[in-house]
Amino acid sequence: MMNTRHSGRAYTAALTNALIIGFSFLFVKIALNTADPLDILAYRFLFAFVAATLFAFPGREGLRNIRAGAARMLPVTALYPISFFVFQTFGLLYASSAEAGMIQGAVPVFTLILAILLLGERAGRAQKAFTLLSVAGVVCLFAGRQGAVFSASFVGILLVLCSAFSQAGYNVLARKLSRSYSPKELTYYMNLLGFLCFGLIAVIRHAAAGTLAQLAAPLSSPSFLIAVLYLGVLSSLVTSYLSNYALSRLEASRVSIFGSLSAVVALFAGALLLGEQIPAAALLGAAAILAGVIGVALSGRRRPNPEKTDRSASEEDALPVPAERSAPALSSSPRGD
Repeated sequence: MMNTRHSGRAYTAALTNALIIGFSFLFVKIALNTADPLDILAYRFLFAFVAATLFAFPGREGLRNIRAGAARMLPVTALYPISFFVFQTFGLLYASSAEAGMIQGAVPVFTLILAILLLGERAGRAQKAFTLLSVAGVVCLFAGRQGAVFSASFVGILLVLCSAFSQAGYNVLARKLSRSYSPKELTYYMNLLGFLCFGLIAVIRHAAAGTLAQLAAPLSSPSFLIAVLYLGVLSSLVTSYLSNYALSRLEASRVSIFGSLSAVVALFAGALLLGEQIPAAALLGAAAILAGVIGVALSGRRRPNPEKTDRSASEEDALPVPAERSAPALSSSPRGD
């Protein structure tokens, strides 16, 4: 059925999104050898915006929709990527990556609560139980990682919590806005404001410190260029599109659970590419995450009911989206995805 095909594509988009983000941690480590976090964000969204303009331009009609709805879409972009990355960047100054990872693992729970309150989404007992299992898996994974350090201050915990709430708020608001705007329109707007915000921050910081000439210095490093190209094109532009597409088809609480998979991908990527050891506790956490994600996905499937029409099933499982928005592809057509 049409609804089943759309749901399958949405799950594929959410899974691909998690895979890309999982590998992004390796490239962040590479980029940090050359530049500080705020400069990396500036270059990340510079490349993301350039790539969006070249390969995912929404067209004239899309630009008109963006201009007309700029005020409506601003809260979404203010939450993600702007607030999310700002809170995360400064939170990591006062909290370890293990602590930040565990707090960030609670995003599916925050999203579930907000989706119930703001969107009226419903979640059965099975979905709630598997969501909690996934969160417990994230905590176990990060707590069991080799070299995990726990020394966060109250400020660090608060900042990382704000980062997690920002991502949860984005999941809910983007789901709501998907009724009115295509994934490509939302994605272009998000990366445009990310580029303007973080680019302005970088220029102001270096101008105030008298180091404006040093802003371009990292570009001379091939490893830095490769890293920010991955972070900008794949881990910013492509992932934001895939996330927006998935949110246009599935409930926000169901999409957010896939974010937990990025921790599993990062764990095994570090082992395969960096030779990092995987303790038994981290493996147990990874297994719990996988079980939770699979459980949430399967809990959304209903047994066929001959008394229900395809239209009613579609209304329960997905928001109404025009037919031309069905294919998750970055193309240059005015309204295509």
